Amino acid sequence: MKNLIVILGSLVVAFAFNFFLVPYGILSSGISGIAILIGLVTPFNIGLMNLLLNIPLLILGYYKLGKTITINTLVCVLSLSIFLYALPAVPLTDNILLSCIFGGIIGGFGIGMILKSSGTSGGLDIIAIILSRTSNMSIGLLLTGMNGIIVLISGAAFNWNIALYTLLSIYLTGKVIDTIHTDQVKVTMQIVTSKGECIRKDLLDSIYRGITIMEGYGGYSQEKKQIVMMVVTRYETSQIKKIVRKHDENAFINIFETVEVDGFFAKN
Repeated sequence: MKNLIVILGSLVVAFAFNFFLVPYGILSSGISGIAILIGLVTPFNIGLMNLLLNIPLLILGYYKLGKTITINTLVCVLSLSIFLYALPAVPLTDNILLSCIFGGIIGGFGIGMILKSSGTSGGLDIIAIILSRTSNMSIGLLLTGMNGIIVLISGAAFNWNIALYTLLSIYLTGKVIDTIHTDQVKVTMQIVTSKGECIRKDLLDSIYRGITIMEGYGGYSQEKKQIVMMVVTRYETSQIKKIVRKHDENAFINIFETVEVDGFFAKN
């Protein structure tokens, strides 16, 4: 199922490239942007260049991110390269600003789908995921920052109008990615329950996270309570809520976004 979503996401990305960005010389983010640049100034096919440029980064991803993500990334790179090769580069609109905006948004949506399915679109996505696991920075923000070099190359190779359109497209892509792919967003969960020990054991068996338990009591009922506190990713909250409700239907769960974590926090 995940591979199917990765392939669908690759089709969405290729659609954004060939029908919005490539016809106007607007580059996308990452290795695919470099592939577009090479395809625009040489006779090489963009899809083939995308595949060749991604090979060394796929090897890096295998050692740093594991087998599952690498396999899904390989599926994405192959399918994206095929779609880029097969789809014609024909503009859907004669307005370059609309092409820039919709190309960035649609491309970001496709990449977000891929990341949500434990894959990457290859290239700088792999580096961004590795860096996000050792920092508090989001993948979209890292991609936007690293792609500054793409903007500079675009300006030098074509003109600064195209470079600025490229910058806008990359920015929109990064914002959409962060809207869809929220796995890296950390939240703090406070669970007030009378079944703290049962919940603690189940959570430790199911979730690879640290747990802090404090004693408390209900201000109205005066009943003894346990306050279970965890810092987790947003992706894990639904699983934790199911575990809590299994043991205590009346538990009070408070979830709020965590700005920064200073200390050990497993990001794999």
